[in-house]
Amino acid sequence: MDIHQLYTLYQQHPCITTDSRDCPEGSIFLALKGEKFNGNRYALQALEKGCAYAIVDEAPLPTSPEGEGTSSQLIKVDDCLQTFKDLAREHRRQFSIPVIGITGTNGKTTTKELVRAVLSDSYLVLATEVNINNDVGVPKTLFRLTDDDEIAVVEMGASHPGDIKTLVETAEPTCGLITNVGRAHLQGFGSFEGVCRTKGELYDFLRSHELPVFVNRDNEHLVKMAEGMPDVYYYGQSDAPEILIRGEVISCAPFLKFRWREQDSDAGYQSEWMEVQTQLIGAYNIDNLLAAITIGYVNNVPFEQINHALANYRPQNNRSQLTDTEHNHLIVDAYNANPSSMQAAIDNFRRMDVGHKMAILGDMRELGEASAEEHQHIADLLAEASFEEVWLVGSEFAKTQSAFRKFADVDEVKAEIAHQQPRNRYILIKGSNGIRLFQLPELL
Repeated sequence: MDIHQLYTLYQQHPCITTDSRDCPEGSIFLALKGEKFNGNRYALQALEKGCAYAIVDEAPLPTSPEGEGTSSQLIKVDDCLQTFKDLAREHRRQFSIPVIGITGTNGKTTTKELVRAVLSDSYLVLATEVNINNDVGVPKTLFRLTDDDEIAVVEMGASHPGDIKTLVETAEPTCGLITNVGRAHLQGFGSFEGVCRTKGELYDFLRSHELPVFVNRDNEHLVKMAEGMPDVYYYGQSDAPEILIRGEVISCAPFLKFRWREQDSDAGYQSEWMEVQTQLIGAYNIDNLLAAITIGYVNNVPFEQINHALANYRPQNNRSQLTDTEHNHLIVDAYNANPSSMQAAIDNFRRMDVGHKMAILGDMRELGEASAEEHQHIADLLAEASFEEVWLVGSEFAKTQSAFRKFADVDEVKAEIAHQQPRNRYILIKGSNGIRLFQLPELL
């Protein structure tokens, strides 16, 4: 079967499952493979549970337990993952709505959620759930498109060169945004330049189709990467004349308060400043907020609705959250960490107008040969920050030259918390997910 025939079959059975434990009656099972699983082994089981068809990519095809040979409900393709992406693209092409592609080293999930919030008062919005943003997650998002949706916001993640190219060729965005580029996943990208090239694959796609981009004018790397784009909407904090939406941080005590306005330097016009009190921790979030405002503005969302959406947005999933416990105030950002996001978190914590600051920071993973240098750089920043107490967790931070307390793993930290019982502190908790610092808030 070619992809058009498969899509016709999908239209007759419009539900694809990749999990043999979840097989709705009449659905299509698609046998994906990973390092620790092989869906081909469960194809017949999926049919027995109620799937109408199973798409597999291994030969010979599985045989039925009764020895009746291959099932007529089994469809053989060359590569199930590629078929999944091709089917998702075919489904996406049934809709002429705007599709906003978002990628970047840091802030893409928060920005995606802010964009969703800003647009949702004016449109029916489909957006990536949580951060399911890889070559399986993006197709799953696209398959959720229905005739009711008016705008789609698709988050795209990458850890290797070519990842974004694959995702944009699947999602075919009509506009896009790169939040930033930083030193993350260096083990996969090879270098910072590799990060820029990979994230820039979103710009490459949009440039080749003469489609618009949203660019942070204050980020010199993004400005350079966007050269030659036919249609650019700039936002930022500087007074560069081409900026469409300009913003400024007012305070972080501890939540970010900022102001913004629309401006058109060519016409000599600028609106009045509008202040927004957010529920976000981190001055670095102003870039994410301005991106969402700019996208909302270009899509004709009224200013009042934009401000209301941003003021009422509450972060989730251990991203820039402030949690008040019985004993402390926790700034939890324990989902992920890389050098740029770690530096931003430290800088923001330093400028927060609160007392009794403590930092518990875990290793940054996937940095390859740059790991020792990057962890030492963070230790040096911490030495300049003058927090009252700093705990470093993991084998990479253990190698740094610093006077801070060091712990081999989260279990050692738990034991020390039980012994010391920190009280009346603002505590920054940040590290790569694998360090498991997300286990600490309930103890503090």
